[in-house]
Amino acid sequence: MFVNRREELGALERWWGRSGSALGLVWGRRRVGKTSLLEEFAGDKQAIFHTGAGRPAGDELSLLSEAAGRTIDLGARDLGVRPFSSWDDALDSLAAAATRKRLLLIIDEFPDLVKVSPELPGVLRAFWDRARGGTKLRILLCGSAVRTMEAMQEERAPLYGRFDLALLVHPFRPHEAAALLSGLAPADRALIWGIVGGIPLYLEWWDGDQSVRQNLLRLACSPGGRLLDEGRLVLATEGDLGDLGGLVLRAIAAGRTRHNEIEQAVRAEPSRVLERLVELRLVERLVPVTENPARTRRRVYRIADNFLAFWLGLLDRHRSAISRGLGKQILPVLVEQLDDHMGDRWESAFRQHLVRLAANGELGPEIVDVGRWWQDSPTMEIDAVALAGRSREAVLLGEAKWSRKVNGPALRAELAEKAKALPKLSPTPTYAVAARDRVTDPGDVLAVTAADVFGGG
Repeated sequence: MFVNRREELGALERWWGRSGSALGLVWGRRRVGKTSLLEEFAGDKQAIFHTGAGRPAGDELSLLSEAAGRTIDLGARDLGVRPFSSWDDALDSLAAAATRKRLLLIIDEFPDLVKVSPELPGVLRAFWDRARGGTKLRILLCGSAVRTMEAMQEERAPLYGRFDLALLVHPFRPHEAAALLSGLAPADRALIWGIVGGIPLYLEWWDGDQSVRQNLLRLACSPGGRLLDEGRLVLATEGDLGDLGGLVLRAIAAGRTRHNEIEQAVRAEPSRVLERLVELRLVERLVPVTENPARTRRRVYRIADNFLAFWLGLLDRHRSAISRGLGKQILPVLVEQLDDHMGDRWESAFRQHLVRLAANGELGPEIVDVGRWWQDSPTMEIDAVALAGRSREAVLLGEAKWSRKVNGPALRAELAEKAKALPKLSPTPTYAVAARDRVTDPGDVLAVTAADVFGGG
């Protein structure tokens, strides 16, 4: 089932509507829904779809020839009898077929093609420079190896400066994920999103007719369960993290979020590995929202993806035992840990909800940032602070609790006391409080529940 992705489809349609030829790049982590997005986009177009799989170059060209033969007519040339002999041959033939009518070529998992044909980016550059003015061919290159795809846009890369579109496909945000969990209570939607994140395929694996326990038993606590080894596959997509990268990820997932704590846990200097993990969007670097990220040394790290945090923090340690058949005994242990796991994930969902409100103008004018704030001495933290205007004045302060019910006035009073430590505070700030089901006696508090965050739309 294809849902959401309206912004991404809009960007692709604008790219398609360009005059002449066009070259585009679409990337994002595995399972994020890139292929479904491209299939939806290509549905009403003359399109050739080829997925690279690291086959010998001749086999890749043969399969591309078969796909092209089903879509276009090359006149006297029968691609079944005389398939493309080289990448130059393929590109020149497709460009000639698109002299009058637009033709879309989608090459999925492009990095896998480059592994067997390392000359391909250079071939594509030379072809594009000589042919782009005389064809209506549109080419989309797609891939899951995030760093590899991003490197294609760097200055020394062969195709640098030639892309008319660079589209990063993100996991679904909370309100987008809700569309794949229709029929479930909002609090259940929040919990499922906290476990599997915004990856469309994982959300589709979740059976709404089964309980959380039944789903976890089937997906995570059974030998061969789809989620049991999925975290390892996510990490293997990039392939070059090394042993230290895995140790750093596990340290962060275990709650060691500061640089010195990570260093002590892995017994090595982690700076370069942390930079790499942040580049790959596996780890998020956070600084207090009131401070300049380029200047402050106060920073913490968190696992950016909900599923990876669940897999590293809760599931991975039990993989061997589950594979030996102990999943039913491990399931209650896993379930008991979910509330602790959900604390940070619910806070993130709350902040994303506030960002959405701010983008819609519902939190007031000139909201320039929404994020966490904390100080070390005395220890103090606010889950969400919204800053406004050039002065970056705090105009909203928020607290999120993964509890079914919270007391609005009590949390408002706590926030008002913490607010005194902020560098710039509005004389009339808004206070926001989030709970799973209900905020009691909200008064002038902006009450947020799972129904607001995960109501769909």
